[in-house]
Amino acid sequence: MNQPAVNQTEKIARAAGTVSVAVMASRVLGLVREQVFAGFFGAGFAFDAFVVAYRIPNLLRDLFAEGALSSAFVTVFTDYQQRLGMARTWRLANNVLACLALVVGGVVLAGMFFSPHLVGLMAPDFSQIPGKTDLATLMTRIMCPFLLLVSLAAVVMGILNAEGKFFIPSLASSFYNLGAIVGGLSLSLIAPRLGYHPIVGMAVGTLIGGFLQLAVQLPLLGRVGYKPQWVLEFREPGLLRIMKLMLPAVVGLSATQINIFINTFYASGCQQGSLSWLNYAYRLFHLPMGLFGVALMVATLPVVSRHAAVRDLPALKGAFQSSLILALLLTLPAACGLIFLARPIVALIYQYGQFTPLDTQQTAGALALYAVGLAAFAGVKIMVPVFYALDDTRVPVAGSFLTVAANLLIINLIIGPLQHLAIALSTSLSIMVNLIFLSAMLYRKVGGFSAGKLLATLAKLLAVSLVMGLAVAGLHGLLTGWLGTGLAARSFSLLGAILAGIGLYFLMAARLGIPEFTELKALVRRAGNRG
Repeated sequence: MNQPAVNQTEKIARAAGTVSVAVMASRVLGLVREQVFAGFFGAGFAFDAFVVAYRIPNLLRDLFAEGALSSAFVTVFTDYQQRLGMARTWRLANNVLACLALVVGGVVLAGMFFSPHLVGLMAPDFSQIPGKTDLATLMTRIMCPFLLLVSLAAVVMGILNAEGKFFIPSLASSFYNLGAIVGGLSLSLIAPRLGYHPIVGMAVGTLIGGFLQLAVQLPLLGRVGYKPQWVLEFREPGLLRIMKLMLPAVVGLSATQINIFINTFYASGCQQGSLSWLNYAYRLFHLPMGLFGVALMVATLPVVSRHAAVRDLPALKGAFQSSLILALLLTLPAACGLIFLARPIVALIYQYGQFTPLDTQQTAGALALYAVGLAAFAGVKIMVPVFYALDDTRVPVAGSFLTVAANLLIINLIIGPLQHLAIALSTSLSIMVNLIFLSAMLYRKVGGFSAGKLLATLAKLLAVSLVMGLAVAGLHGLLTGWLGTGLAARSFSLLGAILAGIGLYFLMAARLGIPEFTELKALVRRAGNRG
């Protein structure tokens, strides 16, 4: 592997490692939040209603926060830094924040007003259960302003990432989870005294968390040189370019939201608790997804944006390929671990209080099927920003609608026998379709890349990951037989199997001759020596 490629891998891996540490804290707190939901509310009436209410502002969150706006803003912000100097760059940032506050504020007010219609559209079968639609409507109104808070937080995060600051922005979501847990749980104890269902307190806690996610980033924003000013120039070239990049991407991302709507619509018509089971499973699936896929996406975007700004395609391809191989190195074993250990993982994390063994069984099945698509999810997360950096939003748009079509087709074919499991499986299979499409189109756009190397690496890593998965399943069974089924015993059995699996995987992977793995080991070793 040549020196520039090694440096590229090290730069991306170092930034991704920083993000991963912060994301790990957030994901652990996110799991604690889900444990609170599972223990206090289980899977059924109340949590089904919360899932729908939370999902309504989240449908737009992906467009205004972590999705189209974020990617387009980082691309243009980085370009302004390179070409026009910081005065123009900060003016652009202020203009974007002002426009965002006006637009999203209007959307929030509309969402609160039309909440009953939105709930009825997304979960029509709730009306068959007395009080369920009303509860979801109330919580939707409470949580709609969350959209504005996280949208502003995402732009601030984009500014800080472009300035090379990754840790605090990535840690911000930990403060969201802290606010949601502490504030929500406290208010859920008070809510019944005020005549509300306890879960309404968790909805208010979501707002508290959103505020903390924004507030914790503001001190660092000042330290990198940002000064707030009221700027509202709708014809400013940078803003127009962001809109040009963003609007087609919004169309593409709206396809993702259509998928979420489809999944929610079908799940609300399955057995009561299906929305809860899918949500609990997806939260567990989101742990490795956030650690690896999102971390590599965040670290890769500024790098490929800089290369795209100067039209250095060889360097851009090197950054992309290194990111994708790093993603495969990390997500394939994680996926196999989740598939083979789904049931004990779900039982250990969730099966307390109101969460029953049936809930564990149903959630574990969904988790295993979500995990099938983990590497594909990470690959798409990395690949889409490359198209954005090249000012091409049409291909991701086409891929997104292809995903919708595949998802709708697969769900309708298998929803009858599989019920809520069909939704998890369809989600994974449809994202694989998207990844294949995006790979083929990017290959043409950049004049080819080392597809043979990528496929060979995929085959090698998939083989050793499957071996590892079978080994940890067998070892977990042995440890459970030796140690018993108490809480401490189950914890040690699962932890022992996971640690043994990680060791076995890295021993096997070290013999595959993958340059990115060698560089990753060297980077970890150097970080350990510095520590």
